Amino acid sequence: MRTQTETKSVALAEKPPPPPLNLSPLSPGLYVVATPIGNLRDITLRALDVLAGADLVLAEDTRVTGKLLAAYGLSCKLERYDEHAAERARPRILAALAEGRRVALVSDAGTPLISDPGFRLVRAAIELGAAVIPIPGVSAAITALCVAGLPTDRFLFVGFPPHKTAGRRAMFAQLVSARATLVFYEGASRLGACLADMAAVFGSREAVVARELTKLYETLTRGPLDTLAADPSLAAPKGEVVVLVAPGIETPATEADAQAALVEALSRVGPAEAASEVAAGLGLPRRDLYRRALALKGVT
Repeated sequence: MRTQTETKSVALAEKPPPPPLNLSPLSPGLYVVATPIGNLRDITLRALDVLAGADLVLAEDTRVTGKLLAAYGLSCKLERYDEHAAERARPRILAALAEGRRVALVSDAGTPLISDPGFRLVRAAIELGAAVIPIPGVSAAITALCVAGLPTDRFLFVGFPPHKTAGRRAMFAQLVSARATLVFYEGASRLGACLADMAAVFGSREAVVARELTKLYETLTRGPLDTLAADPSLAAPKGEVVVLVAPGIETPATEADAQAALVEALSRVGPAEAASEVAAGLGLPRRDLYRRALALKGVT
């Protein structure tokens, strides 16, 4: 028997009726269009307008995007644009933009350029002088962050960790002191190993594993990293996964930290500005830092 939540999710995932479209002509340019990460009803009306009016839609996988278009009764010219086809396709796309065409860039799911191809195309379009227009919508990283229950005032999107343990642990070691919630994407088959490496480097920090967001079997598992790493249900689950790790605990700056920061700042600016910069960065009294900066410069 389905739960009430499952029944609601099934209903939302059914083929939605095509909404009325704004058929006003699109301006020329490159449209960066966010698409649903699971539930097709998460598409925005503006995204549908753009997909309906574009001369060309660039997709990571034309079969995936084709299903989305078919669900809304749209018929568009589709072209593959992924890491393998990008170099070959980019000159032709830029030529189309130079001719005043309307080109839409989508990923298989979520917001393009967030761990998806497209950065070089956007950069090249800007250099060409073409308009680049964002069509905002869903992002798995932001969706997970909103429901994780971890601090949101500062967060760092890291993307996919390396596939091997040595590479993962080296990456995590560089992030230990980050005073921000860390947001990772990870392949489900590597999740258990990744959580074990996180626990080894970050310790028992609070973390959240968000799986299959907006889909029928959406789950969020919260707990200390070592507990999550030992959870057999997270060893190699199915579906798309976002892992969020709580920020590190802030520790007071030491005398050595202050000295090193002052020396570095004084290599660029004068004592007064160096003292202000280090005081803001380390949370130390500016007056004391200014005296030390003068001493380091040999000023009495």
